[in-house]
Amino acid sequence: MSLTPSPSSEAPATEVAALPRWVTVLFVVAFALVACLVYAAYDERQSLRRAQDDAKQKTQALAAELDKTNSRVADLRGQLEVTSQKLGLTEDELARARALAQTARKEQQQSDTQLRQQIGAVQADTSTKFGQMATELTGTKSDVAATRADLEATKGKLQTAIGDLGVQSGLIARNHDDVEELKRLNQRDIFEFSLSNKSKGPQHVGPVQIQLRKLDVKKFKYTMNVVADDKNIEKKDKTVGEPVQFYVRGARSPYEIVVFEITKDAAKGYLSTPKSGPAAAPPGQ
Repeated sequence: MSLTPSPSSEAPATEVAALPRWVTVLFVVAFALVACLVYAAYDERQSLRRAQDDAKQKTQALAAELDKTNSRVADLRGQLEVTSQKLGLTEDELARARALAQTARKEQQQSDTQLRQQIGAVQADTSTKFGQMATELTGTKSDVAATRADLEATKGKLQTAIGDLGVQSGLIARNHDDVEELKRLNQRDIFEFSLSNKSKGPQHVGPVQIQLRKLDVKKFKYTMNVVADDKNIEKKDKTVGEPVQFYVRGARSPYEIVVFEITKDAAKGYLSTPKSGPAAAPPGQ
């Protein structure tokens, strides 16, 4: 007889169900979160402790400094009392000294105020004088401008001409008043003359000598001899108003003689010479 056990007689196997994966992940995340919170709390406590230590050290340092200051104040007070005792000063005397010091300060302030007022007065007076000087200067400028305008008008009234040497002359005067205007311009040296043809020898006119030889009233012509640089220069049949030119050694431009009026026995005019300057080579006269 076979003894094969029947299937019904075997014990049933116990099956353990596995945890879902999300539960594990949740557990890990929760653990990490708790660890972070614990570390943050620890770090906060450490920071607070360090801050407390720093505050304590500062408080101790301030307390030590305050003690030193109090000690210094006490020393100074003691020194002041000792000094007062040595000097024999009483409270009344100290108060009087303070009052004198205050009075001295007030007097100094008053002196400073007076000094500032004096400085202000000097500045005001200086400004007034500068204003007057500026006004005078403006008036002087106006006068100069008027003089310049007058000179320009004079130049416009006077004329120039080509001389007998072919050189452009300066301004030409036609009468005595024009000669005075030329002198005012001060561009050349002017020597006015009135010459007689009855003179036996040359007559001095400025740096030269002139001798009239012939006068033709009808034709307004004349002839003269000019003595300059030990030379006798003849100027023949010249016309009234014509610049008669000649060179002198050392002159930068020619001398000019202008006769603006003649009679039967006299001639009136002027000699014009250049101001001092570099010499010009004279052309043939």
